[in-house]
Amino acid sequence: MRRRMRWWKVLGLAGLAGVAATGVVIARAERRRRAYTPEEIRARLLARHADARAQGDELR
Repeated sequence: MRRRMRWWKVLGLAGLAGVAATGVVIARAERRRRAYTPEEIRARLLARHADARAQGDELR
């Protein structure tokens, strides 16, 4: 019985570590995303749109 409880504890700790790691990854991505100025975002969107449009024209 004691052995079974130990596995549950290990599994629970691993789950908590996974949740914490996921939170760190999400926070990092959010910080990176918010670091752009509106002008930089607009320029990136316009460049992506131009690339998508050029690829669409190639398919025709």
